[in-house]
Amino acid sequence: MAEGGIFHGDKTFLALLGGVVLLGLVLLASASGPLGFVKFHDSYYLLKHQLIFGFLPGMIGFIVASRVPYSIFRRFAGIMLIVSLALLLSVFIPGLGTDLGTFAKQWIALGTFTLQPSEIVKLTFLFYIAAWMEKRTERDLQDVHAGLIPFVIVLSVVMGILLLQHDTGTLGIIVAMALGVYFVAGAPIRYFFAFGGAGVVMFALLLKFSAYRYARLVTFLHPELDPKGAGYHINQALLAIGSGGFLGRGYGHSLQKFQYLPEVAGDSIFAVIGEELGFLLTTAFLVLYVTFLQRGFRIAANASDAFGRYLATGVMCWIGAQTIVNIGAMVGILPITGVPLPLVSYGGTALAVTLTALGVVVNVSAHAKAA
Repeated sequence: MAEGGIFHGDKTFLALLGGVVLLGLVLLASASGPLGFVKFHDSYYLLKHQLIFGFLPGMIGFIVASRVPYSIFRRFAGIMLIVSLALLLSVFIPGLGTDLGTFAKQWIALGTFTLQPSEIVKLTFLFYIAAWMEKRTERDLQDVHAGLIPFVIVLSVVMGILLLQHDTGTLGIIVAMALGVYFVAGAPIRYFFAFGGAGVVMFALLLKFSAYRYARLVTFLHPELDPKGAGYHINQALLAIGSGGFLGRGYGHSLQKFQYLPEVAGDSIFAVIGEELGFLLTTAFLVLYVTFLQRGFRIAANASDAFGRYLATGVMCWIGAQTIVNIGAMVGILPITGVPLPLVSYGGTALAVTLTALGVVVNVSAHAKAA
């Protein structure tokens, strides 16, 4: 077992994380109440489900990940890549994969229990990327043949499978995470301009060959064109946030959560937060969240070894990028992609995996302190 462990990690980071998780559960209790009552005749059904299938396994994963020496994951990097690809492909197995009534095919059904493999892949693929980067010198990473091409090939395989799932939201998060680690490892800035250009080309191609994605872009640019159809989601989200005003309607008093706002406990929970808490308290919540992210990046910068630095960087890039995409969509500055708000939105797999990943960050901080 690692020296120290959970209580010898960064205590400020632990306190900030505890605050975010606790507030997330409190906010979910309010946002999910009407939906839980309508679907399950229990206003706290979704909260209970989140606690049992998200928080509890997440805390187990958090404690284990914070205490087991994170260097052990380096040894299984190749297996982690295979596991990542297998998980992503599992959704295409007949009788196992399911779309839960959405456009994207992102889940597997195990009886009454559903699992979202792409959430797990964020962590398993990070282990592979971090170990791969550690084995290469900065000179290797700056070399096209030794660094760039192998990195692009592996990342492209994962991206391709996610595109087949129509999961562009998770695709963007994984790309942001991988590029963040690549940058910290020493990749030259010119590569990122190349990645940006490639991203623009890929985005244009996706719009050209996908009517669904094109409709989402048009809705993002002009939500007023189809207020009862494609523009309904963003219009209701903006209405919720705007009606919150400066002080909000008050905790538990959202009107939009009563079957008006789609995905009220998931992707759209920030809109309910804005409506109930208002500008002042929502800003305070965001300050807490940003401080938590900043502390995580500080842990990455102070890591005792390259592998720990890459792991902590990847986890914080993943959570930071996902937060920006989710909130950006709810306030109308980014298209809606179905990405949940980390540690807050409903989703057992997402919460469990995110807490486990944050356990790795605490582990990195404990080793840095010991060093």
